[in-house]
Amino acid sequence: MKGVVRPRSLPVLLAALALAFLTVLAPRAAAATSVSRIADALRESPVYVDPAASAQLSAADADALRRRIEHAGKPLFVAVLPADYPTARLFTDLRTATGVTGLYAIRLGDRFDARADSVVLPRTAVGNLVASVQDEPDAASQLGAFTDRALVNMGGSAPASWGSSDGGGGISTAALVTAGVVVVAGGAGAYTLVRRNRRRHEEEQRAALEKLRVVVDEDITAFGEELDRLDFHPAEAGADDAMRADYERALDAYDRAKSAMAGANRPEDVRAVTEALEDGRFSLAQLAARRERRPLPERRPPCFFDPRHGPSVTDADWTPPGGARREVPVCAADATRLADGRDPVIREVDSDYGRRPYWEAGPAYGPWAGGYFGGGLLPGLLVGTMLGGLMATPSYATDYGTGYGDFGGYDGGDVSGADFDPGDFGGDFGGGDFGGGGDFGGGGDFGGGF
Repeated sequence: MKGVVRPRSLPVLLAALALAFLTVLAPRAAAATSVSRIADALRESPVYVDPAASAQLSAADADALRRRIEHAGKPLFVAVLPADYPTARLFTDLRTATGVTGLYAIRLGDRFDARADSVVLPRTAVGNLVASVQDEPDAASQLGAFTDRALVNMGGSAPASWGSSDGGGGISTAALVTAGVVVVAGGAGAYTLVRRNRRRHEEEQRAALEKLRVVVDEDITAFGEELDRLDFHPAEAGADDAMRADYERALDAYDRAKSAMAGANRPEDVRAVTEALEDGRFSLAQLAARRERRPLPERRPPCFFDPRHGPSVTDADWTPPGGARREVPVCAADATRLADGRDPVIREVDSDYGRRPYWEAGPAYGPWAGGYFGGGLLPGLLVGTMLGGLMATPSYATDYGTGYGDFGGYDGGDVSGADFDPGDFGGDFGGGDFGGGGDFGGGGDFGGGF
């Protein structure tokens, strides 16, 4: 009898083993929070800490980080996930699920990486920022440092859905807005979205122009003071027609600069102002050479460190902090300072985070610099800097180039759904070249593999 029972119990035994096996595996399979759930949380708040990763970042630190990002009003999303969270297509899937244009930073255990829509932050800039915080000792320090540096450099505005949840676990405003846009995308809803984007775009343009106005007014005033100090009179002894022509060109440039600034309505209008000032300073340099019976100077760009220094006289090697060496045009005084191992006198301007060199103060200063360093010169001078990276993107050409188009693109913080460049979010999580290991503008894309 026992010999008969044994064979019939084998299927039962196998089934029990299979059930036990599945029971062991099931919690692991269900442990990973879905990307959709993470995306839902990020649409309502800039910081998400997975319950399984709560030991990495305290609630107090997470709240402080959230408040910092919300106060800055930038579309920065931070997720803290377990070390074993699946990384395949993580950034691409998360960006698709949130549907919001922005910068996405993820910490997995002790690993950290980030991706961004290029309209918010260029790929090279993202890689350099990630590389700069890899040695931070813990999650709070790393995420805090990354946030502080990213907020200074990135563009865009916070999504409207932050802080608009009903607080009761119901449908978020973001979900309702997204659903509404999908339903009426061909009609009134799409029109409303375009109007909202246009309105926000115009507000950003006005703010950028006001920031520029301070700098340009300083430049115009400085040039007017140069004209006063010149003490040239067209009828003075020794004055000839060439000198008088130089002087007239300088006066005309001064008047053009003032008129152009008075009529400026958009940031790119400022380019005409600084172009006029650059012309005027070169005319003054020619006049000075004629009066002193020196050879006429060649036409050179202004001093890179501060265009108010006047036309450059030579090129000098210069290495920005943490960046790559490049050759820049410099005035005689800054050439001497560099040769003596001293720092040049750099033009600093106001930014959201205090006084900074103009090339690190934000995209609004692009037209101002472009008028001084026209043609193809400026991108080469600024390679690896924040402004240089922004100028390399199509969005910069649209916003601060020759025109704004039809407002058809998405700005940082806009709901774009799955309409984004997958190349901005591709690549494996972690590691990689990060733009050349501290060499700004170095070779290769970041995120080269786990």
